Amino acid sequence: MTALFSILIVVISVLLVLVILVQNPKGGGLSSAFGGDSPQMLGGVKKTTDFLDKATWGLVIGLFVLVIAMNMSGGETVEEEDTLLREQVEGAVPFQPAVPAPAADAPVEDMPVEGMPESVEE
Repeated sequence: MTALFSILIVVISVLLVLVILVQNPKGGGLSSAFGGDSPQMLGGVKKTTDFLDKATWGLVIGLFVLVIAMNMSGGETVEEEDTLLREQVEGAVPFQPAVPAPAADAPVEDMPVEGMPESVEE
C-alpha cells in the first residue's frame, strides 16, 4: 500500500511542477499562446488561466490528501522496520580490530609491521 501511495505522490508532484511551469504570472507563457491576441480562438486566455489555476489547486489538495493518507496507513510498517532493525543491531557481532593496538607507552620501534621480518640483516 505504501508503494502505491509513493507512486501516486511522485506522479502528482511531477504534474504539479509541469502545471506551475506552464503558468506565467505576467500573463504571457502558454496561456497567452492559447488565445492571447486572437479572441476568435476557442477558450481564450481567461479560461486557460482559470483551468491552470484550478488544476494547480486540485493537484496541491490531492498531494496533501495522499501524504496524510500515506502517513496514517503506513504506521504499522514503520514499527515493524524498527523491530527488525533492533534485532539486527542486538544480534550484530561487536567490532574487533584485526591487529591489536599497541600500548600507549610502547616505543614506535617495538611495534610489529605485518609482512616485515623481525630483524633485518644485511
